Amino acid sequence: QDSPLKAVQMLWVNLIMDTLASLALATEPPTEALLLRRPYGRDHPLLSATMLRNILGHAAYQLLVIF
Repeated sequence: QDSPLKAVQMLWVNLIMDTLASLALATEPPTEALLLRRPYGRDHPLLSATMLRNILGHAAYQLLVIF
């Protein structure tokens, strides 16, 4: 089977997604507190409870709108 996206289209998608992600990271103002805090441990969860609740809430909302 053929791929739904050609190589050049995949490059454009990758470029756009990487650009938006880097802009989101670059626009956050740096603070001194970020440099002073201790690093998170390996067993620390990647997603907090608030983040997970927001992700699931947005997914439910989008599914509701789609259907």
